[in-house]
Amino acid sequence: MQLTNILGLLGGLALFLYGMHMMSSGLEAAAGNRMKGILEKLTANRFLGVAVGAGITAVIQSSSATTVMAVGFVNSGLMSLRQVVWIIMGANIGTTITGQLIALDVGALAPLMAFLGVALVVFFKSPKLHNYGSILAGLGVLFIGMDMMSSAMKPLANEPGFVSLMTRFENPILGILAGAVFTALIQSSSASVGILQALAASGAIGFSSAVFVLFGQNIGTCITAVLASIGTSRNAKRTTIIHLMFNIAGTILFTAICVTFPLANWVASVTPGNIAAQIANMHTLFNVVTTLLLLPFGMQLAALAERILPDAVQPAQADSREMMGLAYLDKTTLGSSAVWLGNLQRELGRMLDLTRENVNSAFQTVLSGPDESTEKALQTEELVDLLNKEISQYVAKAMVRETNDKDSACVAAGFRIAGNIERISDHAMNILGYGQRMERENIHVSDEAMKELLEMKEVCEKALMALRSTVSLKAVEGIEQKIDDMTARYREAHIHRMKNGQCSEEACILYSEILTDFERVGDHVLNIAQELNATQQTLA
Repeated sequence: MQLTNILGLLGGLALFLYGMHMMSSGLEAAAGNRMKGILEKLTANRFLGVAVGAGITAVIQSSSATTVMAVGFVNSGLMSLRQVVWIIMGANIGTTITGQLIALDVGALAPLMAFLGVALVVFFKSPKLHNYGSILAGLGVLFIGMDMMSSAMKPLANEPGFVSLMTRFENPILGILAGAVFTALIQSSSASVGILQALAASGAIGFSSAVFVLFGQNIGTCITAVLASIGTSRNAKRTTIIHLMFNIAGTILFTAICVTFPLANWVASVTPGNIAAQIANMHTLFNVVTTLLLLPFGMQLAALAERILPDAVQPAQADSREMMGLAYLDKTTLGSSAVWLGNLQRELGRMLDLTRENVNSAFQTVLSGPDESTEKALQTEELVDLLNKEISQYVAKAMVRETNDKDSACVAAGFRIAGNIERISDHAMNILGYGQRMERENIHVSDEAMKELLEMKEVCEKALMALRSTVSLKAVEGIEQKIDDMTARYREAHIHRMKNGQCSEEACILYSEILTDFERVGDHVLNIAQELNATQQTLA
């Protein structure tokens, strides 16, 4: 094999993989949050679940992405382990659409598709057209890469050493192992099946050997979901076990059939002379038949996954939120935007709840002196700081890969919301510190000031609670204006008390600082409400 053939093979592989990535990204960006909405409305009906899994995978051209999405929903509690079984089965059917598209001989149109797609991206400003352009250009580049690989690999059909290597794949174990390892490396069964089709089209591998490689590819595709499940809940890990069991069961079944019966010959007879279509048809047959056979046993698969991975007995401190960092976002992988955007909102909500507790503890320390809640607030502040840091790091990764403009705007809003929440907690710690100093130095404020501090505590509670409800931006603006008015009124009253000598110099300074922090809390609450309102309008 000449150097030019090797370079052509590598170039074709690069174009194929890039085209696959470009097309999948465009499809997912165009679909936006509709995938999430469909999955969230999923019922326990097994047939509907299979249809939804197949439909979404056909749209985004990736069973791995659908499975990762399912892992995320199970991890966040939005979907049960029983429901996710049907999604996985459907995803395996939906992923076969890529092979069927490749089997269609549209290589002559590939340059035109690539040109039209690039034209949509370059000459138009609409983000939606850019997504459609990515889909079309990706599909064109994919087919160009396929043609390059087929042309480069044709000489291999006459190389004795390579023919000998390919012949070894007639051994089912070697073929399955080769398919599983290669797919695990590139983390896409759709791409690996396409490469297998190109290899077969060049005459480098026969259909009887390719079928075993194909079966192994179905096992290898599980690696993406396995990686996505690292650091997730027990049920999320069980989701990947179900995915593995499904594909292993199908591989054992079809390998046994191909060894004992001429199934490969029968499939080949349907489309004689078109080995790419033969591989696509076997891939579809594998997943459809396996789904039909295992469909009645979905509950048993879930139960078996629970037996394989039973609930672990966790130490008591593991349940303490104060000992945790991120609770809903998976630090190991971003997965699908349909998953992590919802989990980002839940993480921000948790961070806001912790901050609200700190604000209450801070005012309580000023009103009645330090107690157990004071110590807890100091620990919670460390957690809030940690959450702000980890959410910011997570958002930075998400901003790099996000292709959907609406989702990207939501991610940026999440970053700003986290910063504002952390600043509210900082102001709470300032107020708490003043309360500790008052206790330590025996500083007292007037009864009138104590009454005002109690009112500050109540309005802060109301403002922070409003952010966790469906209260409108106008209502939060009203609360923030009330905080400004209270600050101005209390400051005037404070000056009056100073003139009358009703409080000590130390008490006057501390009370003035508390008023400043109180006003700042209101400002940050309004900032958060504005970001939430903008996010809602973006997603509308």
